[in-house]
Amino acid sequence: MSSIHTKKILNTIINDDCIKVMKQMEPNSVDLIFADPPYNLQLGEALTRPDNTHVSGVYEEWDNFESMAEYDDYTREWMSAARRVLKDDGAIWVIGSYHNIFRVGTVLQDLGFWILNDIIWNKSNPMPNFKGTRFTNAHETLIWAAKNPKSKYTFNYEAMKALNEDMQMRSDWSIALCTGKERLKDDKGEKLHSTQKPEALLYRVILASTKVGDVILDPFFGTGTTGAVAKKIGRNFIGIEKDAHYCAGAQKRIDEVQPVENEICLEFSEKKRQPRIPFGAVVERGLLNPGDMLYDATKKHCAAVRSDGTIKSEKMEGSIHQVGAAAQNAPACNGWVYWYFEDKKRGLVSIDELRQKVRGELYPED
Repeated sequence: MSSIHTKKILNTIINDDCIKVMKQMEPNSVDLIFADPPYNLQLGEALTRPDNTHVSGVYEEWDNFESMAEYDDYTREWMSAARRVLKDDGAIWVIGSYHNIFRVGTVLQDLGFWILNDIIWNKSNPMPNFKGTRFTNAHETLIWAAKNPKSKYTFNYEAMKALNEDMQMRSDWSIALCTGKERLKDDKGEKLHSTQKPEALLYRVILASTKVGDVILDPFFGTGTTGAVAKKIGRNFIGIEKDAHYCAGAQKRIDEVQPVENEICLEFSEKKRQPRIPFGAVVERGLLNPGDMLYDATKKHCAAVRSDGTIKSEKMEGSIHQVGAAAQNAPACNGWVYWYFEDKKRGLVSIDELRQKVRGELYPED
């Protein structure tokens, strides 16, 4: 079997069967896989609204399977091929609905993938349940998994936090369905693809789990949402799509995307994990001495430094964190940012400056 070199197919759409192509690709060659496989919706008869107008559902041949066993076999085949091309420190996202996501999750785990999160995509504008026989199906599920439990996968935690107004990003995402100008149409003005995903969803997935320049493979490329977002924010993509009409629509869409030219704008928040420094290291180096006083920013509270690196206030004795928490009647406190020492020239100075000084001495290359 011939080998397809990854560099030769970067930022291209391959009009072919994804299993066939992935089996020919270089092994361990992509950083991330985003897969939006057939859901096997089993819709049966056409859906209608109360006024008897037609509901645009998913009736295409690619979503029809004769049995659950056939669907499971297909899932196992494409996912095995995908696992082969994924780097050891790579990760995969698979999206689905209640029709298929539990079966997908089982295959993922059977193949050795390590599930990191399941994300609930809460659709802010879902289609109603017109018959009134069930709850409105208002969400889909994304499974995010590493290739194995030891994978050093990418997670841009600080970027996600910044994207969420400095709040830790949760696993429930409220994002609208793809509508309006973003929705690709065919020559008749109808939806080109019945399950086109919104760019906002892929933006979050890609920003969360890749670095600039990474290679993202989408084996069910459809109308190219993955490629459009990847190009927009400085990532590479490889798209595989069996339907030529989808390929043409995706290519036109991606050609119109203007990538970010200023690389500075592609940077994002990322706090480096720095080595832990105990407060005692500050004391033993003489940067503060036993008997020196620490104060909060208002000088309302104070505590004396002790020889073993603990501090003592009127309320209690313990670490800089414990005593700081007690001073505020709080459950926790970062003592490094709460406490100050008094400098004759500069006034109150954060003890965090002393921590950075020790860290620079111990880890000069960091």
